[in-house]
Amino acid sequence: MPAVMSATTGSMHAENVVLRYGKQTVVENASIRLSPGEITALIGPNGSGKSTLLRSMARLHEHSAGTITLTGPQGQPREISTLSGRDFAQEVTLFAQSHATPEGLSVADIVAFGRHPHRRGFAGLSIADRAAIAEAMDLTGTTSMSRKAAGELSGGELQRVWLAVCLAQQANMVLLDEPINHLDLRYQVETLDLVHDLARDSALAIGIVLHDLNQAAALADILVLMKHGRVYATGTPREVLTAENLTEVYEIAVQVHNDAASGMLRVEPVSRHRRG
Repeated sequence: MPAVMSATTGSMHAENVVLRYGKQTVVENASIRLSPGEITALIGPNGSGKSTLLRSMARLHEHSAGTITLTGPQGQPREISTLSGRDFAQEVTLFAQSHATPEGLSVADIVAFGRHPHRRGFAGLSIADRAAIAEAMDLTGTTSMSRKAAGELSGGELQRVWLAVCLAQQANMVLLDEPINHLDLRYQVETLDLVHDLARDSALAIGIVLHDLNQAAALADILVLMKHGRVYATGTPREVLTAENLTEVYEIAVQVHNDAASGMLRVEPVSRHRRG
């Protein structure tokens, strides 16, 4: 599996985290743990706080209360706010929902951004840097566009380029905020397959925000279901994705069953115009 990722492993634990925008509390007493080799998916309606919680774990939203700690291979928990920017970026990478398009830069130049935490001063790219960049582009299917300018790319192509930036960073913890938005069916499947491989083969800790509950059920080991800024349920997909939980959280009738052909859990909202 990808040598582009770090060989070390680590975990992250957010405990009783409170997040605010000004005086408004948007996440209250939320706890989530990311463990090596596991995929934890945050799910819930729009505005439930899942992306805000993920961003706080990436140090993009300061927590007002609670703790967020990183535990490395040595087993010593460290509050993320105490780490330098370089040290944090060597351990945690975030794929965000939106990025400004860097005008005038090639795809290869953009993917090289992922190597900044490992470079010193104004040093050029090392052999290791170039190898990490090449493999990240290979994994995300962006090698063929390496010389293209960012402004020439579609939204889906740019999405894959920014994912390559994350992989080139070689962090041992990967946070992904809706990484398959704007992607066509093929690249949705390939991106989620890659996320699966990063956890299973490289023992990385993965946190991912997903809207599609069936994709979350198929991919994740642990689901964190959120409602109105609180964690409503945490557990395996079969523990969390019950008709009762989903009907309550999404405020629409939901049916859950096993697919006869695949044996996978299937979630189906009940439309008023559903034809039986």
